[in-house]
Amino acid sequence: MPKFLAFDIGTSWGRAMLGVLDGDRLTLEPLHRFSNRATPVLRTLYWDILHLWDGVLAGLRQAAGADIAGIGLDTWAVDFALLDSSGALLDNPVSNRDPRTDGMIDEVLAVVPPDELYRRTGIQFMQINTLYQLYAMRLAGAPALGFADVFLSIADLLNYWLTGRKVVEFTSATCTQFYNPHLQDWDRALLARLGLPTDIYPEVVQPGAVLGPLVVPVPGLEGAPVIAVATHDTGSAVAAVPAEVERFAYISSGTWSLMGAEVREPVITSESLHYNFTNEGGVCGTYRLLKNILGMWLVQACQETWEAAGGRYDYDDMVQMAEAASPFGPVIDPYPNSPDFRAPGDIPARIRAFCRRTGQPAPETKGAVLRCIFESLALKYRQTLGQLEAVLGHAVEVVHIVGGGARNALLCQMAADAMNRPVIAGPGEATTMGNLIVQAMATGYLDSLAAGRALVRRSSDLQRYDPRPSSAWDDAYARFLAIAAREPR
Repeated sequence: MPKFLAFDIGTSWGRAMLGVLDGDRLTLEPLHRFSNRATPVLRTLYWDILHLWDGVLAGLRQAAGADIAGIGLDTWAVDFALLDSSGALLDNPVSNRDPRTDGMIDEVLAVVPPDELYRRTGIQFMQINTLYQLYAMRLAGAPALGFADVFLSIADLLNYWLTGRKVVEFTSATCTQFYNPHLQDWDRALLARLGLPTDIYPEVVQPGAVLGPLVVPVPGLEGAPVIAVATHDTGSAVAAVPAEVERFAYISSGTWSLMGAEVREPVITSESLHYNFTNEGGVCGTYRLLKNILGMWLVQACQETWEAAGGRYDYDDMVQMAEAASPFGPVIDPYPNSPDFRAPGDIPARIRAFCRRTGQPAPETKGAVLRCIFESLALKYRQTLGQLEAVLGHAVEVVHIVGGGARNALLCQMAADAMNRPVIAGPGEATTMGNLIVQAMATGYLDSLAAGRALVRRSSDLQRYDPRPSSAWDDAYARFLAIAAREPR
């Protein structure tokens, strides 16, 4: 029964999980959980990277003596660290929600036209992308950019501290918007045109690469191999989609909703550019053709606002409040660059202001606000599915929802109804399972991605939601499209 240690670090929390291959099933054992939150200092929003590293160390200590066959770590993408020539951190990593990227898409596109930038990278235009963060640093004259010797994503920084090896894993590299899939390397000509450093980006390795033995002195873990899994958490989550048919779509439902399809080659066409689809790296030579949609971030922000006012509501409480609210009320468009909803703050107040500005009744109760979020997400899924099918040139048979949102039966049924497609929900622990699948393939315990997905199916309690056709969803979708068309992009 081989055992693997998986670290899954998101923008709100991190955790260490022990995965055990027990015959034909994969079992998970939580070992350690730790918090994560961006912290404002003067006018900058930073990540506390040393707090995250302390959480990783605590997770390693919890696994001491467990006879670990591999260690893998995934985090969110686009954020990064810069190191000097000695390997020391030059500055605390900055959150992608920091306002330094405001207006940076336009600044970059004034130098490199959008069709050329998309043709070179295949990546959607979101101001959180690494390219715009680096360009903001360049325009601000940030000293760290001039002193930088090595660029690493957040996951790759932590892997460097685990192993002493400086590389960038493929799934994280592609999310920067300066990795060129045609070259299968960093697009240094693009970086040079933008006046950005061209020589600080290390080797790109594929998911499953063994980085080396653990160099952190933890009794019982000496020499355990550290594996570059799909270090972008969505890449790990999609690896664990328990698909049985070829023509499936997925929604990785967490802080973001990442909706798309798995393809063998990047889809870089005028139509995919028009719909702003991205081509992010996947496992086993695949790409993730997808769009970002604001997801449970909106619910989390509501929760924080209400807690600051003295109310405490857990996730199940909020789902029940939404279920009790009247259906088919006002809607919002949860697109990723939304100036109304992408930044931290009083999201309930912003939703009400958005609804008033667009001529809709404002949701006044907490349940109505949450219902508005969930129904809007389901309608955004319907819009994105239609665009995805147009880009792919074929219909999607089934939509898999994985991640934390798979546990939200209300949203899953709404999604099935709105899209008029069956939805298969689960596993909720997709990111951890995908992390473990890649480790098992890298160490010879699984022979293919298909075998890993079959293992997920055997190990998970999957729920199927069949669509319930209703003209009410068609009417709501017409309202949604009309409101979305009025909003600037």
